[in-house]
Amino acid sequence: MTSTDEIIIADYGMGNVGSIINMIKRVGSRSVLSNDPAAIGNARKLVLPGVGHFDTGMRYLQETGLDHALQQARDNGAVILGICLGMQLMCRDSEESDRKGLGWFDYPVRKFPNKTSTGEKLLVPHMGWNSVAVRSPVQSTNSYVKEGRFYFVHSYYVDADNEEDCLSQTTYGDVRFASSIGRNNVQGVQFHPEKSHKFGMALFSRFIGD
Repeated sequence: MTSTDEIIIADYGMGNVGSIINMIKRVGSRSVLSNDPAAIGNARKLVLPGVGHFDTGMRYLQETGLDHALQQARDNGAVILGICLGMQLMCRDSEESDRKGLGWFDYPVRKFPNKTSTGEKLLVPHMGWNSVAVRSPVQSTNSYVKEGRFYFVHSYYVDADNEEDCLSQTTYGDVRFASSIGRNNVQGVQFHPEKSHKFGMALFSRFIGD
């Protein structure tokens, strides 16, 4: 059982959950790690973390029924934050897998090319600190993401940089991608706020206060 004021972190074996738990505690809230479909489905505030392979993550969610629990939470109006792979799983599909994603956002997930359009080598994964630019003042109003530098580790990106749900953009090589997306009660970030020091703390503070 969990308290109604606790943030549920979905446990499907794919997340950097220790750092997330510590960051949430640092900004003054409580969280609990859970793989219980009932707890996740009835969560008021939920984090979907993720580090690893799209296919592995979706397979676990489907085999355990957590995909339906996540859908229930979303439909019930839970405030949901997806992190890295968690954001990608919210999308339609991925070049990393033949398996479909949750489909909350109708965007593809693509792999970074090994070279830029001018033939320069592009290191993949995209790893390290990079700038995040909020896409527009109107869209950023209810976004947890503000201008700043965040820590990234990923080989795939959500191809939605000019779409309505794109909250912020980041450029790696000559690829501009959606570093955060959002609609209604659901937001996703490609970077790792739990590893992003003051910018990550500020993001989690906004998420907790929502």
